[in-house]
Amino acid sequence: MATMAECRTALDELSDNLASADGGVRGAAALNRSLSCHITDLDATFTGRLENGRIALLDTHEGPPRDKAEIRLAMTGDDLVALVGGELGFAKAWASGRVGLEAGFRDLLKLRSLL
Repeated sequence: MATMAECRTALDELSDNLASADGGVRGAAALNRSLSCHITDLDATFTGRLENGRIALLDTHEGPPRDKAEIRLAMTGDDLVALVGGELGFAKAWASGRVGLEAGFRDLLKLRSLL
């Protein structure tokens, strides 16, 4: 089971990957939205913002998200690490229910290029 430190590292790596992306991925990541990532097996939530093509983490707390972020992710720590490491494809994980993604319809359309 991934630790909180490993999950934080994976989110930092994801932020770096988004910042260095080009084309459609860069455009999709250019949203300015609140973000939460609930790590279900650790029952902890990272909160922050997706802005300027980066994820800026602001807080970590125990339990599910306290506020409804504009983009909400939910998954196990192992799945987060595997997604960022390229061992698990996002589209397949999302379709199978291993990863939860909730956002407004327009944001989902924009984020689809990340899938």
